[in-house]
Amino acid sequence: MHESGLFMEQRGGALWLIIDRPQQRNAMNEDVLARLSQAFDEAAGDPSVRSIVLTGAGDKAFCSGADLSQGGKGFSQGVESPMTSFGRLARLARQCPKPLVARINGDCLAGGMGLLALCDVALAADHARFGLPEARLGLFPMQVTVWLRRLIAPRHLRYLALTGAMINAAQARDMGLLNAIMPLDKLDDAVMMLCAQLGTASPQALERGKFALNAMEDMNFEAAMAFAEAQITLAAQTADAQEGFAAFSARRTPSWTDS
Repeated sequence: MHESGLFMEQRGGALWLIIDRPQQRNAMNEDVLARLSQAFDEAAGDPSVRSIVLTGAGDKAFCSGADLSQGGKGFSQGVESPMTSFGRLARLARQCPKPLVARINGDCLAGGMGLLALCDVALAADHARFGLPEARLGLFPMQVTVWLRRLIAPRHLRYLALTGAMINAAQARDMGLLNAIMPLDKLDDAVMMLCAQLGTASPQALERGKFALNAMEDMNFEAAMAFAEAQITLAAQTADAQEGFAAFSARRTPSWTDS
């Protein structure tokens, strides 16, 4: 399905969301942001979707951030709404119970770094570059830093945000932005293998796990441990947990529920 600069395709249990604006280096305009938000919202309740792959068309750019030809419209909704389009997208992505996989096929800049940070796992082609150039345009990566500050060390974040410097894929991996890098011609196989691994896990376990990881981010040790103790007690009572126990005992492959 191709609409408003976003190509959507389900490959097995993985829903691929491809920003398809290569001439604009896959920059996000209002239509792309709206379609991505809708896709995350719909995929959350679709049992046929086991994971979501977010990427860009071509091999030059994953996403170069907001489309500056809009004159800054994507950065503010005006006084009518306290929420930006990117903020709405980020909230839906964070709440999405399905694992999100970033397939970084090229340069990942500005708001593209925000998309990267929202994903649970990230694989990148080794030619990709990364950066936060907003300060060189009279802006600052305000929204992007909300998620990046939890992903990389403060020194790394301040360096990227204050200087606007570009880093290569190996540096991004060493900072903690990526799980792995590889030649572009190996990227799709790696992504498909990862999605296959995610597809063998319990959907209920992954949904509860993502919820718990998000909830515990700001808790101290005692609060997080008490929360985790309550969650494991609940998780052990789910249909998928019971099926997992039974399959392990019978030495067979588990058959997970759809919800």
